[in-house]
Amino acid sequence: MAASPAQEPMLRKPPPPPPPPVLRESDENGCGNCVPEDPVEETADSPYLRARRKLENLLNKSLRIRMTDGRTLVGCFLCTDRDCNVILGSAQEYLKPTDSFSAGEPRVLGLAMVPGHHIISIEVELESLNSLQYF
Repeated sequence: MAASPAQEPMLRKPPPPPPPPVLRESDENGCGNCVPEDPVEETADSPYLRARRKLENLLNKSLRIRMTDGRTLVGCFLCTDRDCNVILGSAQEYLKPTDSFSAGEPRVLGLAMVPGHHIISIEVELESLNSLQYF
């Protein structure tokens, strides 16, 4: 006995995937990676472009990041994202000094990701500040 059309399960095709983002070649920082096209208009003196240049000037500089739990991380600034997460290379962790334990040797972490919501402050180390180039 054949099933009626009302009893047959309806098979629906999944929606097509969204189109890939428009990519452009980025040679500004010399890495040649493709990055998504940014909708922000980039004029020569736009605040967006000035902020981006300042951030790019901090790449590979030594940063000191204080965190909400009292720890301090020192390492080479490698990247950040829209959520203010920071990646440090060759990072060292310094614990908050307490009465029973004074801040001693740092703990070597290597590559570290610091969540943006845990960051209290970020400072550029003095020795790496001397090599900053301003535009």
